[in-house]
Amino acid sequence: MSEGRVLVIIPTYNERDNLPKVVPLVLETHAEVEVLIVDDNSPDGTGLLAAGMARDDSRVYALHRGGKGGLGRAYIDGFKWGLERDYELFMEMDADLSHPAEKIPAMIELAGKHPVVVGSRYVGRRVNVVNWPISRLIISVFGGFYARLITRLPVTDATGGFNCWRREVLEAVALDRVESNGYAFQIEMKLRAWRKGFQIVEIPIVFTEREIGDSKMSKKIVLEAVWKVWKLRFMDLFGRL
Repeated sequence: MSEGRVLVIIPTYNERDNLPKVVPLVLETHAEVEVLIVDDNSPDGTGLLAAGMARDDSRVYALHRGGKGGLGRAYIDGFKWGLERDYELFMEMDADLSHPAEKIPAMIELAGKHPVVVGSRYVGRRVNVVNWPISRLIISVFGGFYARLITRLPVTDATGGFNCWRREVLEAVALDRVESNGYAFQIEMKLRAWRKGFQIVEIPIVFTEREIGDSKMSKKIVLEAVWKVWKLRFMDLFGRL
C-alpha cells in the first residue's frame, strides 16, 4: 500500500510556546506529512499563532473551534476535515513535545501493512516514560491494565495518544457515534477499530513529560475513563460498537 498524503492532527489549548517547536519537527520527518492544528479558542493566542503558521506554510492548516470542547471532539473534527480532503493516513499527536516526532516515519511505514499503529509507552518489558511523577505513572499503567481487563482490547497502551489510522479505519468506525471525549476517547477508538476487524500494531516510543505549559489531565478525565470502559464493554457485548 502506498502511504499517500499524511495528516498529523495536533489539538491545542494554550500551547503558544510549544507550537512553533513541534510543527517544524513534524514537517521535517516526511515529505508527505502535513499538519492540522485544531485550536479550542485558546486565551493565550495559540489560535492566532496557528493561523499565521498556516498562512506562511502550505503544509500547515488551522481549524478553529468556538471553545474548549475536549480532546476527543477535537480529533473527530480533525478526522472529518481530513477525510473531506482525501488524506490516506491520519496521525494523532500532542502539541507539548511529549510524543517523539522522529517516530513518524516508522509509524507511516508500518501503516502500509497495518491499519492502526499505536506509539506505545509500555510495549515490551520497559516503561518508556521520562519525567513523570510516580503517581501519574501508576495511574497510567493501571489505567491501561484496567482498560484491557474490562474491554479485552489487545493493546498494551490503550490510553496512548500517539496513533496512526488508515483512512478506511476512520470511515468504518462511525465517528459520529464515538462518545468519549477525554483519555477514554483513545480507548474507544481502538476498541471500535478492533471490533471492526482492523489489526492494531504497537511500536515502542519514549514519552517525555512536557516542560512548558500545564497538563490537561484532570480528575474529571480520569473518572470518565473509569466508568466509560464499562459502558464500552456492555456496548460491545450487545453489538452496539
